[in-house]
Amino acid sequence: MRRLLPGPTDEDVDPYDAYGDAPGLRLGMVMSADGSVTDAEGWTDGLGGAADFRVFRTLRALAGAILVGAATARTGRLGPARLRPDLRARRGGPPAPIAVVSRSLDLDWTLPLFTEAETPTIVVTTERARDAVPPGIKVVTAGDDDVDLPEALRILREDLGHEHLLCEGGPALATALIRASLVDELCLNIAPALLGSPRHTRLLGVLDAEVPVEPAAVYLDEGVLFVRYRLRV
Repeated sequence: MRRLLPGPTDEDVDPYDAYGDAPGLRLGMVMSADGSVTDAEGWTDGLGGAADFRVFRTLRALAGAILVGAATARTGRLGPARLRPDLRARRGGPPAPIAVVSRSLDLDWTLPLFTEAETPTIVVTTERARDAVPPGIKVVTAGDDDVDLPEALRILREDLGHEHLLCEGGPALATALIRASLVDELCLNIAPALLGSPRHTRLLGVLDAEVPVEPAAVYLDEGVLFVRYRLRV
């Protein structure tokens, strides 16, 4: 990984050091150069390659908890968070829990995400739906009929001790967090490919207004551009 901004350098950059100053809430996503966050198979695996996965794993290692939307969990392709030995040693402990945000709780509770996680998965839902969560699964309730995202994040941080949060999408959750002015930083990995795919998925949905962002750092690795945007909300 090579830094382009600030202060270009040809020296190798350690992603763990580059992203080590984790803010309160990061949004980490990868997209193609023509703006799709899914590949031709409808997933993210084919976008950024090994370089993207290195940063993906690093952001997870630096996070206190990892937020994902219910639609992402329902694909069945999201497994429990795991850490390579080197990242586990640098983190100083087990992987962060994944926190699935769901209003309806239309989830498959037999998935490994819920049954095999080293650090138990958390479900973030509403007071109305909480009784549908099976016994043994940790629940965060915020809001009566809709998930109150500011309250949910407060509970994750203050009550459960997960100070630094990472959201991995999908687009609906990412959009809701930005609309609520909860995102501090967008870590956007831009893959060197034009997909033109019928599976094209936009990074975000509809926002209430334009949200200014400021590039804080730019890195390059294996053709992938890694841009850290600070949100000015």
